[in-house]
Parts: sequence; structure tokens; C-alpha cells
Amino acid sequence: MSVNFSALNTAYNYYLTTYAPKGSTSFDSHKKSELRNVYNNIVKLSKESPLYLLNEKKDYKSFAVGLKENARSFRNTVASLGGLDEKDLLNKKVAYSSNEAIVSAEYVGDIATADEQHTLEVQVDSLALPQVNLGNYLPSDEVVSLAPNTYSFNLNLDDFHYEFQFSIGSTETNKVIMERLSRLINNAEIGINSEILEDASGNSALKLTSKKTGIQSNKDFLFQVSDENTSLASGIVNYLGIGDITRNAANAEVTINGKKHSTNSNRFTVEKMYEISLKGLSESEDNVAIIGIKNDVESLKMNIQTLIGGYNNFLKTASEYIENQPGSSRLVNEISHIATSYSSHLENLGLHVDDKGTLELDENQLSQAALTQDFNETFSSIKDFTNSVLKKTNSVALNPMEYADKKIVAYKNPGKNFPNPYLTSSYSGMLFNGYC
Repeated sequence: MSVNFSALNTAYNYYLTTYAPKGSTSFDSHKKSELRNVYNNIVKLSKESPLYLLNEKKDYKSFAVGLKENARSFRNTVASLGGLDEKDLLNKKVAYSSNEAIVSAEYVGDIATADEQHTLEVQVDSLALPQVNLGNYLPSDEVVSLAPNTYSFNLNLDDFHYEFQFSIGSTETNKVIMERLSRLINNAEIGINSEILEDASGNSALKLTSKKTGIQSNKDFLFQVSDENTSLASGIVNYLGIGDITRNAANAEVTINGKKHSTNSNRFTVEKMYEISLKGLSESEDNVAIIGIKNDVESLKMNIQTLIGGYNNFLKTASEYIENQPGSSRLVNEISHIATSYSSHLENLGLHVDDKGTLELDENQLSQAALTQDFNETFSSIKDFTNSVLKKTNSVALNPMEYADKKIVAYKNPGKNFPNPYLTSSYSGMLFNGYC
């Protein structure tokens, strides 16, 4: 029996990108001890689990994938607020910028060494710019004045060479060809954005822009378009005019605490403490941004707002499947019950639990609680609440099939059973069924 791995990959990517959050973060990497703990939990879980058959109702696959990935997303949200350890939970320091129009900042340093008195003064003299190749403006509705043929051109980027091939028919217009090439380049996802510009006279031009910014070492360009040594018919590059650089890439020039710096990106780290994002230019020497760390109360308020957003989003996602997945209702009730059990303590901090189990924050009440009560004692309850929800979402991430609609076939003999792959393989197997 052969396995079509390309089909397997396509199947998983379809469900993951359609029904689950996109992208990865630094919190998706794990230590060996963490992976070993996950493995041991899977073994224990599969050892005790009864045998069952899935009820293949509508959306049960998207339900399982979405549930697992959104549970992972909530865990990452909590981890981003200082860490998952009890002492670090919700202790993330939050940076501020006195002038968000030109600079924004995020604190990325160590919590223990954070110094609220240490600030940066940032003046932005110029922003890092991408390379732009803007082609010729050609009449949109006119037929292409190249002979019908199969053409190709080369695009060189970061020491990689890509060849794009396409055909031109005898009746195809300039804009149709530009649209086809634009889709071809964008779908390739090689680091070039393509778009079509139109002027008031009904002409169109193809615009290529690099995703990277700044001047690279020992190079005069970020990308190069040519069809001089292409494998098929040439002529399209000169015809469209996309081979010439319209605007060269440029580095950002900034002054930090009186010292000038040059960087090829508008996002960079300073002193291993702040991740700086340049947004605009300083209009004068006095137009600067002061970067620093918010005090503990302000940082905690921001962390709690982020926590509430992650919690409410997870609850909302689970609620979306109630109509087709009865198990989703049970999960929503379990999560809501956790919030309700802590409601009296949360209310004292300005976190109100509504009848659906979602949370709302009264910032004034939270600030008052932070100023009038013992800091550590006051917020121990919200840490306990966070830990309880985190344990539940970790359980969901480990076994989303717990809440899928299924029929129990047989229970195992207590104390005399063995680990088996049935439980976890049901989650992955349902994605690839029919591809082997």
C-alpha cells in the first residue's frame, strides 16, 4: 500500500487554514520534557479510553481541528503574558510610546530585570523602504502586441532563482495578462507583492514590491526581473516594463538617545529590551517618542485585557458549533462553570461574568482594587482562574475528540488494559481517510 503524502499534507493544510488560527509563534516550540509530558498524557489517556465510533455529522472534522487549534491559541495567549509558571503568570511588562504616530514598542526583555526608570528617546529620520518595480502603463482593453506563444521570465530574490511560465492568446488584452501574472506571483509567495494600478485614462500597469525593506549587503537590489536567459519565449519583461527599478530599497535612519543608527527594517530590537516598530517620520528634532515600561498596575490591566480577549474568543469559537455538535454545549458549560465558580472574586477586581460565561472588564474598578488592596493577594484569584481555564484548554488540545459526537462501543476492563493508538489516531485519521 502506498501513501500519497502530498494529498495528506493538502488535507491537513486545508482544515488547518480554513478552520483554525494561522501561523506559529515562539510559544509553539517546546522543551524535551514538555513533549515527553504530552506523550505520557496521551499514553495514559488512550489506556483508559473506551472504544467508540464517530458519528460523522456535518462539520465534525472542522469542529475537532478548530477546537484543538483554538485551545492552543488560548495557551499561547496566556504564555505571552509572562509565562505559564505560577510566579510569572500575568506578570508581563508592557511598554509604552509617548508618540504612537512615529514609534510603537513592545517589551521583550526579562521580567526580573525590567526597569521602569529606563527610557529611550527615539527620533525617526527616515523609514526603511522596499524595492518597487513599476511597469509601463498600457491601454487596458487593447490586445497584447506580442505574438501568441508560451513566455517565461526569471525573478531573482535572496540568491534564489524563480522562473514563471505562462501563455498569451491571440485575443487577450493587456490587463488580462497583467492580472494573470499578478496572481501567478502572489500565489508563489516568494516575497514579492504584485498589484495592478490604473490611471484616469484607462491604462494599467503591473507593480512589483518586495516584502523586505532596506539595503542588503553587497547588493544594489532586493530582486531582479529578466527574461534574457529564460527557457521559453522572451519579450514580456520589456513589454510590461517590469525589469527596471522604480524606487530603490532604503534603510531606516533613527536617532536613539542621541546616537544615530541605520537598520534595514522598520521593526528591530533595542538593548534586548524593546521591540521597536517605526510608523512615521519625526517632523522636527523635538518630535520624538519616549519609550519606557508602564507601571505594574497599568501592565496588569493590559495583561488582563488580553487574557479576557483570549478567553472570550475561545468560548465564542466553541459556541459556534453547538447546533451541529452537542458536545460543544458541554464544553461551553464547563468553561462557563469555571468562570462562575470564581465570579465573586473576579467581581471584586472589576471582571464581570455575564449569563453566557463571557467576561467584561471595568478598568476603573480594577485600578481601584490594585491601589487599595494587597497587590499579590488581590490578584491571586485571577491567577487561579487563569490556571483552571488553562488546564481545561490543555485537556481539549490533547483530546478534542472528547467533545465530538460519538457512540461508545465497549468499555475497557479496569486495571487490566494496555495503551493503544486508537484515541489519537481517530483525530488524525479522520483527516486522511480515503487518501491511502
